[in-house]
Amino acid sequence: MSLTASKFNKFIMFKLPSAWLCGVRVKSISERSSSTTVRHKWINQNPFNSMFWAVQGMAAELSTGSMVINQIRQSGHKISMLVANNKASFTKKASGRITFTCNDGDKIADAIQNTIRTGEGQTFWMQSIGTNEDGVVVSTFDFQWTVKAKQNAKH
Repeated sequence: MSLTASKFNKFIMFKLPSAWLCGVRVKSISERSSSTTVRHKWINQNPFNSMFWAVQGMAAELSTGSMVINQIRQSGHKISMLVANNKASFTKKASGRITFTCNDGDKIADAIQNTIRTGEGQTFWMQSIGTNEDGVVVSTFDFQWTVKAKQNAKH
C-alpha cells in the first residue's frame, strides 16, 4: 500500500520537526512523482527577504526522499537510505509559496531490486525543481541517494 501525502505530513511533524515548523508539506506523491510546498514566512527567511536556502533544501529533499521511503516500504525488505551528495543552484529569490517537484521516481525501483539481489549498495541521482506561484524556477536541487539492503533482514 502506498503512503499518502497526509501520512507523510504526520511523519514530518514527529520525525522532522524543523521541516514541519518551517512549513514544509508533502502535497502529492505517486510512484513516479512527488511534490512538496513551503511558503516564505518569518520563521524560514534569510536576511535578504527571501526563503533561507536550507529550507528550500528540506522541501526539495523531501520531494525525492518521500518516493524512496514509499518504494522501500512497498518492497517489503529492510533497506537503509541516505543522501550521499547533493548540489543546488538558485536562480531567483524564493518568496511566496514554492513548490518542489521531482519526477524521477522511476530511478528508485531498479536500485532497490539490485541491492536486494546483490546485497551491494546502489546509488542514483534525483532532481527536484522549485518554482514560485508564477511558475518561475527559483532553485534546482540534485540529490544522490544510496540504498543498501540490510543483511538477512526482511520486514
